[in-house]
Amino acid sequence: MKSATAYRTISEVSTDLNVPQHVLRFWETKFSQIRPLKRGGGRRYYRPEDVELLRRIQALLYEERYTIKGVQRLLKEGRMSDPTPPLPEDADEGGAGDASASADEAFGRYGDEGSEEGDGDHPPLSAALRHEITMVVDELKSLRSVLSRLSESGGKKS
Repeated sequence: MKSATAYRTISEVSTDLNVPQHVLRFWETKFSQIRPLKRGGGRRYYRPEDVELLRRIQALLYEERYTIKGVQRLLKEGRMSDPTPPLPEDADEGGAGDASASADEAFGRYGDEGSEEGDGDHPPLSAALRHEITMVVDELKSLRSVLSRLSESGGKKS
């Protein structure tokens, strides 16, 4: 058994994380923070901090169901250790005030609105989670409507 500070080969990391080696190589292309040491013949050796980062990326992608773009955003913002998903500052980047944007897209997670099956490449959202997200989105739309009416009336309650 290797020490905790020992470098790991791609096959050891692959086995440890239960992820195919080609997925680890793909993640290297998508996440510049993953920089294994490369020796002769292109053999990769991962530092313990690389393995921990890969473990967190795996959890975000497979367990918390973030998209690669969502995980990239977390890395860029330095929020990888934050267990709560960030509220995106650009939630309505689909258009000014576009309240119909998918909650899944806003959080950088998988799933199409109205689809219980997923799209073949990504797992579906659970019915309970989908319902909870829908309720929150509906409440936010309602609050937006109230705020809009208040601003139109000059801030006076009617």
